[in-house]
Amino acid sequence: MFHEIHEECGVFGVYGHPEAANLAYLGLYALQHRGQEGAGICSSDGRHLHLDKAMGLVADIFSEKRLKKLPGHIAIGHNRYSTAGSSVLKNVQPITANFALGPLAIAHNGNIVNAAELREELEKEGAIFQSTSDSEVIVHLIAHAKGNDFYERVTQAVKQISGAFSLLILREKELIAVRDAYGVRPLSLGRVDGAYAIASETCAFDLIGAAYIRDIEPGELLIIDENGIRSMRPLVAPRQASCIFEFIYFSRPDSYIFGGQNVNHIRKEFGKQLARESFVDADLVIPVPDSGVPAAIGFSEESKIPFDFGLIRNHYIGRTFIEPKQSIRHFGVKIKLNPVRKLLQGKRVIVVDDSIVRGTTSKKIVKMLREGGGAKEVHMRISSPPTIGPCFYGIDTPTRQELIASTHMVEEIKKYITADSLAYFSLEGLKNIVPDSHNYCTACFDNNYPMSFPGEHLEQMELFLK
Repeated sequence: MFHEIHEECGVFGVYGHPEAANLAYLGLYALQHRGQEGAGICSSDGRHLHLDKAMGLVADIFSEKRLKKLPGHIAIGHNRYSTAGSSVLKNVQPITANFALGPLAIAHNGNIVNAAELREELEKEGAIFQSTSDSEVIVHLIAHAKGNDFYERVTQAVKQISGAFSLLILREKELIAVRDAYGVRPLSLGRVDGAYAIASETCAFDLIGAAYIRDIEPGELLIIDENGIRSMRPLVAPRQASCIFEFIYFSRPDSYIFGGQNVNHIRKEFGKQLARESFVDADLVIPVPDSGVPAAIGFSEESKIPFDFGLIRNHYIGRTFIEPKQSIRHFGVKIKLNPVRKLLQGKRVIVVDDSIVRGTTSKKIVKMLREGGGAKEVHMRISSPPTIGPCFYGIDTPTRQELIASTHMVEEIKKYITADSLAYFSLEGLKNIVPDSHNYCTACFDNNYPMSFPGEHLEQMELFLK
């Protein structure tokens, strides 16, 4: 799936390591898939905070020379994909500020659905915003909060927020992690060389040799300082509502999320169940790489139809490329994918992808497989239910009107993408595979949003996302 639904953000923190900034750099490198627009690291040497951030990819931003300017044993980092606020340097995180209780930096993964209302109230009270990011609202809420200590202020601030947040807060001598009460976005705690690490996904722990300890629990506020770890539970919700799309698309297959569930295993099981639900006689099963690979392997194993890579992905596409003046058919997809004609020629092919959003990419892929690959039949299988609702909790999705499944039946979508057949994974099948399925948000498939939106906010968000 390409540029249809975009990743949210990735956060990484480390406490108690002499090379904290270097570990943060490696953690962000492992979490690059969660945001490619910009990245930043803020470190503390116990007396001062040191910040460096820029637009672009982690490896392009942070040289050894730049990392040396981030001393200290505590650091937090952030990979940005703009779900709220434009893609400019001032919106790249971590966000730093000075206030009565000293300097702080925050890194936030998620989306605050009542950010516009909160911002308006804060501006009336005299707050001056430096960015258009919803994450800056959190800084001002902490600064304006009343409380006997910093933790009471943080608690008071996050209790005003509606939406999703996995949040890291850095102060001179401590690292604080907070996860929203619904547990929408993943956040895990690990240990490396006597230090603690916190990451959006466990794949970041693997790169630095950290051992996974546990998830930060929904509603938990975790403090790491010279006295060790302390935990509070200031936030409660009527239910847990972790994002089901982390399993379908966003998280890396080698990560363990939401209670230690392996993403690759879950995706393969999705593919197996999809094959049981929508078998079709064919010669070959191929994935739309990379996110469709595990489900396609599962589909192949269950259906006993051979698996192969009939579409090859170019992994080295920069942020911009020059399109030739003379139009090339399906250029946008061709620069990312290319069919293997020798493999596909004259074959009945099952194509497994993780989702269909607008349908335009799927249509181009089907045509490419026929025209460029020579496939005799193209059967599209989708390892998620039809996406009918936009996400307001930290994922950049199109508006409801642009989601093809919200306005078209499966047969109509099949005709639009010109496939010989089309089948989606059933919501019931999905819920049967994911453990404790009642603990997940499936709003993008059933419009059952776990968090209420203030006033006309749902309608406003629809307009905002257009």
